[in-house]
Amino acid sequence: MSDLRKLLGDDPVLPFVKRASGEELQLRHELVQYGRMLHTHGFVAATDGNLSFRLDSNRVLATPTGFSKGMLKPDDMVIVDMEGRKLSGVENPTSEIAMHLTIYKMRPDVGAVVHAHPCTATGFAAAGIALDDPICSEIVITLGSVPLAPYATTGTMELSESLIPYIPCHDAILMANHGVVTYGADLRQAYMRMEAVEHYAKIVLVARQLGCTRSLDSHELVKLVAVRSRYGKNGH
Repeated sequence: MSDLRKLLGDDPVLPFVKRASGEELQLRHELVQYGRMLHTHGFVAATDGNLSFRLDSNRVLATPTGFSKGMLKPDDMVIVDMEGRKLSGVENPTSEIAMHLTIYKMRPDVGAVVHAHPCTATGFAAAGIALDDPICSEIVITLGSVPLAPYATTGTMELSESLIPYIPCHDAILMANHGVVTYGADLRQAYMRMEAVEHYAKIVLVARQLGCTRSLDSHELVKLVAVRSRYGKNGH
């Protein structure tokens, strides 16, 4: 019997500790994976963007500040508490960790947050145009609408405060003159919502260029909202 087993006896917590450690390692790899996907798709450049995952009620695993999302390693990740204090990690957490924590505090259903600067969607944010015109049925189902939060300085509490009115009822938000934040039950869903926002932005841009944008009528929207509810806000 090992010294650790002697100390703990048959404590049932020990297998859980081992299992939790394995889960955390997997999540670190997922942050690497989705960070690379953001970079590969051109949703971020240089050291732009940040990602995080809620480990439990008081800990969040986040990407570090000052790193390319295409070059991250599992050991680069940082764990903070819900007040943003670093609990473990060599690097410092993303400078926008407060934004992530605000979303987690307001949305108990959210397990992961992704922030990026996809070019088309960020162009709409820079132009002061929300993506809330229902011209595409798929987006109504997957995202509902994407509002525009007013400009606030990056890395400040003002940025978090600017998002507060929109967090409860939306799963994606444009940030004026800044970028996009999306969130979901896990990293996959949060990332897929970022892809959906950029795809929708491209559709809206083309429709505007063609000069004949046509929104779905209220009758169709009612039916789509019912479908959205049936799919549990996960799309299909």
